[in-house]
Amino acid sequence: MSANTDYSALKKLNEEQLPVAKNKLHDWTHFAGLYAAEHVAATEFVIGATFVALGAKTMDIILGLLIGNVLAVLSWTFITSPIAVDTRLSLYTYLNKIAGDSMTKLYNWANVIIFSVISAAMITVSATAVRFAFDIPAQLNWYPTNMWFVVIVFCVGLVVVSIALYGFNAVSEFSGICAPWLFVMFSSGAMVLLPALSLDVLGTTLPSGWNELISLGDQSIWTGINSSGEPGIGLIEVIGFAWAANTITHFGLIDMALLRFAKKKSYGLATSTGMMFGHFVAWIAAGIMGAGAAVIIGKTIVELDPGDVAFYALGWSGFVIVIVAGWTTAITNLYRAGLAAQAIFHRHSRKKTTIVVGIITIAIACFPFVFSQILPLLTYAGLLVVPVGAIVFAEHQIFPRIGYTRYWSSYRNLTFSTPAIASWGLGLVFGFGLNALNVMSFFYLFIPTWMFTIIVYTVLAGKYGAKNKYPEAKEKEKLRNEKIIAYQEEKSQTETKQKKDTTLFTKVLKIVSLIALVITLILAGIVLFSSANENIYIENRETFYTYAFICTVVYFVTSYGALLRGKSIKSS
Repeated sequence: MSANTDYSALKKLNEEQLPVAKNKLHDWTHFAGLYAAEHVAATEFVIGATFVALGAKTMDIILGLLIGNVLAVLSWTFITSPIAVDTRLSLYTYLNKIAGDSMTKLYNWANVIIFSVISAAMITVSATAVRFAFDIPAQLNWYPTNMWFVVIVFCVGLVVVSIALYGFNAVSEFSGICAPWLFVMFSSGAMVLLPALSLDVLGTTLPSGWNELISLGDQSIWTGINSSGEPGIGLIEVIGFAWAANTITHFGLIDMALLRFAKKKSYGLATSTGMMFGHFVAWIAAGIMGAGAAVIIGKTIVELDPGDVAFYALGWSGFVIVIVAGWTTAITNLYRAGLAAQAIFHRHSRKKTTIVVGIITIAIACFPFVFSQILPLLTYAGLLVVPVGAIVFAEHQIFPRIGYTRYWSSYRNLTFSTPAIASWGLGLVFGFGLNALNVMSFFYLFIPTWMFTIIVYTVLAGKYGAKNKYPEAKEKEKLRNEKIIAYQEEKSQTETKQKKDTTLFTKVLKIVSLIALVITLILAGIVLFSSANENIYIENRETFYTYAFICTVVYFVTSYGALLRGKSIKSS
């Protein structure tokens, strides 16, 4: 074996440390499904209701969410996707390459904190459904006021930790099953409770047209008055939050881990499934459900938790949707937190670090303020990691264009990058400083913070060696990349291709699961369009509660059955 074909050094590396092999790339449909699964989740219940409490107006919600989510899709497409596809590396690996171990460890600590808090919030959301079933009072303070609620949080949290321990495949399979059902249930819940709102405001079960629908929204849902009785947020703020809600993943570049598997840079557009269904339709639907439940119960929306809202919108299926929606988000983020912790404590297994992080996360979840403050938490979490995304963006996109050397820190064998760490620190001081001075809406703080960090890092890196040329190191890097490609091509020849399940029984299971979703939507449509008066509406709503729950059971049984059959065939 010649030196050029000696792959022993590459075989010792974890697959995550290498660029994604060509044979493992996916087409756009994979990412459309992936983003739909991740972004139709428990946060939608909380955020949808939050917009109502913040006092947005109906047209501001419709236009603002549309514009903000389009901007988010474009951010993935033009910022995250190009770097991910160029490098085929996750952010963690790329960051280590340009900023060294010290910066990477600091960043991993930040991720442990961020993803643990998000996971904790979603565990609390799931617990609100269970507490409703046991008639435990709603937890509206920042601390728990009932010990049984704490017990429920621990039980729900243990399920989340257990699934996260099984790894990425288990997490993605669980989310993949839940996503279509979650979207159907959010849509159905809005259709079921809109007549209750219409009866309360208009005296009829259905608005007669678009203008009357907007008027209904202005009077009973998005009134323009916040929970304190003062004028609420406007169009600019709604756009800002919709754009900023996922700054962690697009401007912060976390989703390089997903989009590095994309065949083309344009597949960043596939994120529109998550944004348009999860952050447009589901946020609007959650607002309608929250306002409708408030009318039925006779309380204000700020006095309700997701368990209240889901039960009156969907009956027993409401318990399931709050639990499942909470789990899908909590499991994904706990898995990420466990990975980040394992990268810090690399002598311990991912399962061990996930257990430790999971226990801490469950403890945090006992305090309801975490989920009630999810909107500002997401925004501040984005502000925390956006400077890191700016550093990577500057290194990858700007340095080659101004004559600087990309990967200069790696070529100099630095384990501590002063420009990277200093730029992150200064970026945080700048961003949170702007917030403290109240210079602008905190929803938009990520933009000047990102730009500021790019400028600072570019200046500092130039002084520390980025202006220099490293021809020998660059040639060595080029040869290494060529060897990696050759190694992956050789390895792909020996890998067995997965079999596709095309059996008749599996097809029948998938068709039955689809029919269950269609029936649920039809039942919701009957409640909305075929309730001539209040008595018929209540009768149709009760019918929906009963049969929607049956359809829910059928959907999960058949979908899980099809998944198990597919896995058994692939492994045979």
